[in-house]
Amino acid sequence: MPTTDLSTRQLRAFAALADQCNFTRAAQRCHLSQPAFSTLIRTLEETVGARLFDRDTRSVQLTPEGRQFESSARRLLDDMQELIGDLADRVERRKGRVSVAALPSLAAGWLPQILAEFMRTWPGIAVELHDALSDACIARVRNHEADFALSASEARSTSAVDLRSTKLCSDRFHLVCRTDHPLAKMDRLSPKHLAPYPFIQMTRNSSVRQALDAALHPLQLNTAFEVEHLATVTGLVEAGVGISVVPTLTLFHFQRATLLTRPLSARGLSRTIHLVQRREGSLSVAAQTLHDLIFERMGSLKVEDMVAH
Repeated sequence: MPTTDLSTRQLRAFAALADQCNFTRAAQRCHLSQPAFSTLIRTLEETVGARLFDRDTRSVQLTPEGRQFESSARRLLDDMQELIGDLADRVERRKGRVSVAALPSLAAGWLPQILAEFMRTWPGIAVELHDALSDACIARVRNHEADFALSASEARSTSAVDLRSTKLCSDRFHLVCRTDHPLAKMDRLSPKHLAPYPFIQMTRNSSVRQALDAALHPLQLNTAFEVEHLATVTGLVEAGVGISVVPTLTLFHFQRATLLTRPLSARGLSRTIHLVQRREGSLSVAAQTLHDLIFERMGSLKVEDMVAH
């Protein structure tokens, strides 16, 4: 009764004998003794349940069944070689793919420098970057659309048992105002100093807004606008429409001659950036390499340094 338990070793022996039409030369090509090679061919024929070679004292030829088997056998060997080569390329990081989801402030700030270094070092690896708010970043990880996320949301709630998070850094907050604003002249700022002035808020689903609401409660800010993008905050503050409070990692948006930033002191006013990944399963070699590079570079930088970069 034939079986389907074919081995690569058997297929290579078959191809060698089909090419050489001689047991001695085929055995030498496979680096086997002739008895061991003959046994390999015999077990192959037993496995497929058909005689693949006609043998006599003068020649070895493929049978009709052997000729039919040959094309499939060679295709299987080619596919196996391609599979092994592809896997080796991925292990050696000559090729691969990694997908990262990140907060817009990270994706536009310090992350591009790390991605540029990664792509210079391993040019064969394709990199995908998805910039989105924290909830959307985490959803991409959960849906296998990203290998990991850089997010301000920590994956430790009961609804996130499939994810795990590791702290990357803590992010302080700063007042942003025009250089001619009354608050620009104050050395020490607290939340109560913000209350009288029109305030530019981020939307409620942003990590910036959530951190502000939690830390400043029950203080009521004089909201003038509620916007989604930091570039919009920059434009409104520069136009004198209002002031705002933003994390350190976003300050590169506000590096303009007309604007001033000052640290804001408030208990609990900080934002923690996490790397979030799926709890089950390991990262690919490409994704693990970028993961490790991010932690290596983050470990040698302070948050203020990241803004400067």
